[in-house]
Amino acid sequence: MFEAPKLVDDLNVTLARYAVFGHPVGHSKSPQIHRAFAHQLGIALRYDAIDAAPGTLATALSRFAAEGGVGANITLPLKGEAFAAARAHSARAQKLGVANTLAWRGDHWYADNTDGEGLIRDLGERHRIDLRGRRVLLVGAGGAAQGVLPALLEAGIAKVTITNRTPERADQLCDWIGDPARVQTWYLDDLRRAGDFDAVFNATSAGQSGQAVDLPFSIANPRTLAYDLSYGKAASAFLAWAKTADCAYALDGLGMLVEQAALAFALWHGQRPETEPVYAQLRAEARG
Repeated sequence: MFEAPKLVDDLNVTLARYAVFGHPVGHSKSPQIHRAFAHQLGIALRYDAIDAAPGTLATALSRFAAEGGVGANITLPLKGEAFAAARAHSARAQKLGVANTLAWRGDHWYADNTDGEGLIRDLGERHRIDLRGRRVLLVGAGGAAQGVLPALLEAGIAKVTITNRTPERADQLCDWIGDPARVQTWYLDDLRRAGDFDAVFNATSAGQSGQAVDLPFSIANPRTLAYDLSYGKAASAFLAWAKTADCAYALDGLGMLVEQAALAFALWHGQRPETEPVYAQLRAEARG
């Protein structure tokens, strides 16, 4: 289902090039997803995964464009660098200051960020979860958290508490939003005194390195939504915590990944693919 038919070399066909950049990036499902979308819509393309260490993305993107690259997805920890490497930005990317999608526009990169909309689409359309009025804990204050926080606020949540291993970064994110009535910070070590939350979003990269964020079970209640923006093995520790805490929902970010990818695909190709068949296949593969 996921691999488009191979084009033989003697056809002398040059495929438009796309890629996901990250560090690490070998685990990424983005090549599989975008090849599936392309196959679905009959679009021929080449999509690769390219590892770019922090501080090297601008150079890697210049090389990629010179080699025929016309579109890029950006994952951790490079979303801030992606924004800086672009000359033009969508309104939401400009607002966020981080980018997860780049499109080559003749002589420069154009940046967008589809993470927040992808998250809301996954929760609202796939899982039928209404965020309005919920009290939310956002764990993490890096590019992933920054990319989804405005979308969560626009979805009608009542209040957001941001916590992070480095409190100063949480304070910076809170100040950046500039809505003290709805957004506050709390020290990670003091969460046991913070009460419970209706939703907990894990936006840290701890799971990528096999680590876990130490969260008290007291922050969950019987209707709590627990959602990890990562997926697969990287989300396993947080989801295990959520199940032990008896959260009503324990979800990883696979659906968000597919939805944000479809939005990026539409930016590049002018057509939005069907996401449910791709999501269902990836979920089935994850279950083994």
